[in-house]
Amino acid sequence: MTRACRHVLVLWLLTFLFFLRVIGQVLVAFFDVSFLPEMAAWYSGLLPYPILLPVQGIILLLQVKIGADFTRGRGFFVRPRPAAGRALLWISYLYAAAMLVRYLVTRTHLIPIVFHWVLAAYHFTLGHFHTRAASSDERHPPGGAGGGRAGYFSPR
Repeated sequence: MTRACRHVLVLWLLTFLFFLRVIGQVLVAFFDVSFLPEMAAWYSGLLPYPILLPVQGIILLLQVKIGADFTRGRGFFVRPRPAAGRALLWISYLYAAAMLVRYLVTRTHLIPIVFHWVLAAYHFTLGHFHTRAASSDERHPPGGAGGGRAGYFSPR
């Protein structure tokens, strides 16, 4: 399995985990399901939920677009951008550290904090790809700049 293929799998896994968080929160907020923790455990109140839910939807749509580009091996989000990759790595470090500090200070809202770490891991994975892509064979992924139809999961 190539390094690019591992990035694809990790990005999709993190997208799926974030999707589960959004669905879990929707089930609790709108359908009052009893098998999941109550809303207070899912929601830290930093953004009003009527604003948070659409923001989460936009994040998921962006993650799906990025995942689709990576799966196909072509598109805007697969083109190597080392400077953007370094920025994403630093953002991921700061984001994860901020959530750790938030938890240590408040000792509350563990579910949102864990899923902020999922988003930090997503940033890290995307940043890692871009910082490594320019110096490896991932510079020209299957179906990349030359067009082509092959993706990372397609036979070459």
